[in-house]
Amino acid sequence: MDKLLKNMTNEELWQLFPIIISEHKDYWKNYFTGERSLLKKLLGKDVLKIHHIGSTSIPGLPAKPTIDILMEVRDEADTDDLIRRMESAGYIYSYQPKNPAPYMMFMKGYTPQGFAERVFHVHVRYSGNWDEIYFRDYLLSHPNTAKEYAELKFRLKEQYEYDRDAYTVAKTEFITQITNLAKRNR
Repeated sequence: MDKLLKNMTNEELWQLFPIIISEHKDYWKNYFTGERSLLKKLLGKDVLKIHHIGSTSIPGLPAKPTIDILMEVRDEADTDDLIRRMESAGYIYSYQPKNPAPYMMFMKGYTPQGFAERVFHVHVRYSGNWDEIYFRDYLLSHPNTAKEYAELKFRLKEQYEYDRDAYTVAKTEFITQITNLAKRNR
């Protein structure tokens, strides 16, 4: 991460990187496909599966223009080596103190001037830890619920445009409720 970004407070970062909700873009799928190829080449046998998750993976759903990726890794994967390789490809490792490895978060597309054209969040998990896939698949098959989620995101964007943590926390109850419903109905 650029020294300037590392030295910023959350409040300064939130001003530079506000919540933006865009209408769905068909090219988001292509962004994911390209990044998936890069990740497979970069990490090879350590990667089991790579999934496009988050709102950009759901056609027609407005979203923050950030491509969320769930990457399942082998139980034997060397997490320190994985961090090194991801950072060598321009990813920023975001330490998750409440979630031990292999739950890891990597980001790419943040610059001292704001967002780059392509922004990625890679969520690393062991195989089978995929609540995000349950949520995604439920929204894909339940358009009315996807519409509710879109409306919630627009309301929360107005309330928390410059507070990413509060925006995320405010969505949690809805996401948890739908994820649990999806798990029960599988």
